[in-house]
Amino acid sequence: GVLSVFELSELDPLGAERLYLEVEAGRLAYRDRDRFVGDRDFAMTPIAELLSSDYAARLRREINSRKAMTHLPEMHLAMSDTVYICVVDKDRNAVSFINSTYHSFGSGITSPNTGVVLQNRGSSFRLEPGHPNAMAPRKRPMHTIMPGMVTKNGRVIMPFGVMGGDYQPFGHVHLLTNLLDYGMNPQEALDLPRVFYEDGAISVETGIPDDAIAGLRSFGHVVTPAAEPLGGGQAIWIDWERGTLTGASDPRKDGCAIGF
Repeated sequence: GVLSVFELSELDPLGAERLYLEVEAGRLAYRDRDRFVGDRDFAMTPIAELLSSDYAARLRREINSRKAMTHLPEMHLAMSDTVYICVVDKDRNAVSFINSTYHSFGSGITSPNTGVVLQNRGSSFRLEPGHPNAMAPRKRPMHTIMPGMVTKNGRVIMPFGVMGGDYQPFGHVHLLTNLLDYGMNPQEALDLPRVFYEDGAISVETGIPDDAIAGLRSFGHVVTPAAEPLGGGQAIWIDWERGTLTGASDPRKDGCAIGF
């Protein structure tokens, strides 16, 4: 992808350069999401092209290594009330499950037969005629729920998920680069302080060093303290050689890792 050409492992995991590259790549990804993603029964999303190495190279050329991009539309994002759980059993069957009503009480409508509160993901539709995510009958809206599963050589090595509305795809990248580029264990990867670009500024959690904040500002970004923790996550690492499971739970959310 866009970040694969950069030697992230050579950068400080809490340094301005690493955080800047993730933010700029994320801004490009969210731009394309909002341009192209819609119900595939209604929209011709160019998936093969968007996933191609040639397209990734084109996006990389848009990233200036010293100056934040100014030509991208601002993102005005919403958080959501999402819950995530992952499970691995003794036979190494794995489940990665996420559920969300979106806003706190979803649509505010409850099924009279079951008592289930109905979600309001329809608020993610666009009202622009012809847009891939334009509202239409029997159409599914673009949404952010995305349970993850890492595999290697045909076997699952980690079910995982990151909550937090629009933060989710950005959080997946941050978690996976912490694990795969920096060699952190799952709990360390979840605990590491986070940043996120929203509403024209980079929100930073407590724990991001002052010199990293100064560096992000030197690239041309506005930097503000995060009003609340960014996302939350869970993961289980399967070590096939040792026969062990390592569970991790994000302190930003209610949750815990349990084995029995």
